[in-house]
Amino acid sequence: MREKILVPTIIDIEASGFGAASYPIEVGVINDAGERFCCLIKPQNDWVHWDKKAESLHGISRHLLSEKGETVQSVCRQLNQFLHGQVVYSDGWVVDDTWLIKLFHAAGVMMQFQVSSLEMILNEPQMSLWHVTKDKLLKEMQVQRHRASSDAALIQNTFVTTRQISTTNSNVQLNSY
Repeated sequence: MREKILVPTIIDIEASGFGAASYPIEVGVINDAGERFCCLIKPQNDWVHWDKKAESLHGISRHLLSEKGETVQSVCRQLNQFLHGQVVYSDGWVVDDTWLIKLFHAAGVMMQFQVSSLEMILNEPQMSLWHVTKDKLLKEMQVQRHRASSDAALIQNTFVTTRQISTTNSNVQLNSY
């Protein structure tokens, strides 16, 4: 009998850079039903750090943010509505959680969901399969890397695929005794 795999809700954030002065510029989420939320974030006036290396990775310009970005208040309200009461997972929890705290603090809005490290729900066989599986899926999915919702979908797909492989392998091992 095949074990039902729980599909986690995944969040991913793109930022203005890599250091402590960086701030969130795009947030993407995919929930357990495959529904997505993605939004560019208009920087606050005091959010000035900009790293050209980060821009070359995600391809999001300051001009695009000023033209298409939504206010921090709007982004936070939408995230709370989409994720209310849930635990969401990040593969870059240390930085993503910090950026979410910065976002919600700037908006003066209370976060109504929790963020946890993806490692909290990965088993050891999944971890050993993670990078090879993710690279293979990236080629198959043909999505733009380093955009928040595409990365969230890739992470979720990698989680499900590695869980299926690890579950199948453990069942085969159990049945061979």
